[in-house]
Amino acid sequence: MEDVIRKIDYSNYFWQDDKVRLRAIQHEDWEGDYIGKFDTPARRLLECAIELPPTISGSKRFAEENADFASTNGRIMFTIENLEGKNIGGINLNSIDERNGTFSIGIVIDKEYRGKGYGTSAMKILLRYAFLERRLNKFNDSVLEGNEGSAKMMKKLGCVQEGVRRQVVYINGQYLDFIMFGLTKDEFVETLKEEGTFK
Repeated sequence: MEDVIRKIDYSNYFWQDDKVRLRAIQHEDWEGDYIGKFDTPARRLLECAIELPPTISGSKRFAEENADFASTNGRIMFTIENLEGKNIGGINLNSIDERNGTFSIGIVIDKEYRGKGYGTSAMKILLRYAFLERRLNKFNDSVLEGNEGSAKMMKKLGCVQEGVRRQVVYINGQYLDFIMFGLTKDEFVETLKEEGTFK
């Protein structure tokens, strides 16, 4: 007998806003991981390297190892869904340093959903969790030179460009910079207050 679940009321759900919902990775998410690995320009910006050709078994292993928050690599991994329940990408909280209150976030949005605000929405949900529930204080991230979409999103979130690490990544025959961004809890809360979304 299959599990029957009543209709869920998401109207006051922490892990959702008016665009996206974050949920645990499930075993069936392997297909999205596999298909996404054929988007070489996006994978190059994300991984800062050319990966070997993807395998179905590798994507199934990724989903298996990270399903239901089972990851043991120090990352809290989520699937990003639109409000129709379609898997549109992934996001994770990583590099968590509880002593110093620092962390980073990794995110990927599927090609057909980029530039529509889904990534910014998912980031805001995870930043709210990190700052206001985990008591972390400083978000640090780096964007590879040429990754205009991510740089634009960082600025939209209120992040401050803190510097440049010059020529640290070798891709496609050239050395590229990392653009360093940061955001403090106080800066994030101020942005929420300006938007009228701080509760």
